[in-house]
Amino acid sequence: MNYEFECDRLDRRRRAIVDAARALFIEQGYERTTLGHIVDSAGGSLATIYKLFGNKEGLLDAVVFEKAVSGESLIREVAARHECPADTLRELATLLYQRFLDPDDLSLVRMVIARSIDDTDFARRFFETTAMHTRKALEEVFERWAAAGVRFEGRPDVLAEIFLGLIVSDMQTDAISHGVMARPGAERIAARTDFFLRGAGLSENPHWPSNTEMSATEPS
Repeated sequence: MNYEFECDRLDRRRRAIVDAARALFIEQGYERTTLGHIVDSAGGSLATIYKLFGNKEGLLDAVVFEKAVSGESLIREVAARHECPADTLRELATLLYQRFLDPDDLSLVRMVIARSIDDTDFARRFFETTAMHTRKALEEVFERWAAAGVRFEGRPDVLAEIFLGLIVSDMQTDAISHGVMARPGAERIAARTDFFLRGAGLSENPHWPSNTEMSATEPS
């Protein structure tokens, strides 16, 4: 047997199954989607699904954790583009809203909420993969600003938690209510961000670290 060929074949089959499962879970819901539906869409067989994922719950794990919404990389990218903390946080608010309130991602969040009721380990792993990484990345940005001489009110961990709470609360509300509550528009997001900046003492900060200063505070 050509093991390299077999591994490649299984990788392609796994990709097809995960893509089909995600599309069907989002389109018709996790409970209404059967493994037979997924086989019909992706091809292959039930035996392959059991071999690769164990069962339907294992397949949901693969779908959720492959697309788990984390803002960690986005936070680092935006922070590297700006010298001004206020500009950084304004752009982050807009981009994180777009990412966290993406319709497909919200559908996955609904599945996570339902699954978490009966599976605390699943809930813990999802939280650690998403919220903890996102909050830690933003906390580190506040810490670098402080090390570079930016003056603000509050501890970095508390400010990161409050700022992300402005966004995550809407994601949770939308996921639970299925969009019954109107989403905040650009003006409301901007108003929330400006309120946070005033409270943190960052709306009119006389000292903005230069890119050189910020680079000097980056961990090696």
